Amino acid sequence: MQMPETNQEFDVFTAFMDKLVKVPHSTIKRGMTVHRKKSAANPNRPGPKPKRATADASRASAERS
Repeated sequence: MQMPETNQEFDVFTAFMDKLVKVPHSTIKRGMTVHRKKSAANPNRPGPKPKRATADASRASAERS
């Protein structure tokens, strides 16, 4: 593997990582929450579906009684 003559690639990587680390955790967490809600609302998504809300569960238990 050849070493680059300049450290330009390293400088670009370091600049990107600096930007990434400066983003507050709350901002990242908020974005993840929005993405999860959006993907859970997609009825065609593969994989396990999220559990239903508690209102549906209480209705189902009331029907069994």
